[in-house]
Amino acid sequence: MSRIRGKDTSIEKTVRSYLFARGFRFRKNDKRYPGHPDIVLPKYRTIVFVNGCFWHMHEGCESFHMPKSNVEFWTAKLTRNRNRDRRQHEQLRQMGWRVIDVWECELRGDAREPRRERLAWEIAEGTDVDDNARDDENQP
Repeated sequence: MSRIRGKDTSIEKTVRSYLFARGFRFRKNDKRYPGHPDIVLPKYRTIVFVNGCFWHMHEGCESFHMPKSNVEFWTAKLTRNRNRDRRQHEQLRQMGWRVIDVWECELRGDAREPRRERLAWEIAEGTDVDDNARDDENQP
């Protein structure tokens, strides 16, 4: 696991280069915020996390599967990662930031370009899909 990088992964670089080419300016891996977000866009009060499906337990994703050996260790470790992500996202929202998650599986193959375009739209328009979904859940 020592070779697993926490920043500057290939999927992060893909997202950052796309956003930079579209005119967005950002900070990367800013340690001032909970979770050291991958991309911080102060102008838009938006934070983007680019997550690997395995390490962050992307539910419903075909790329995520629990290892068959040492199941107890991996279940505990990956569950802690997911719970920590949720806490950090909530802290950031309480600080007034919008949080967007981009998943590794969304950046593969034909899905890559539509997802990057949607990300740019979410940042520029000031809405993200997660916020809309939460609003819908709260409706009577």
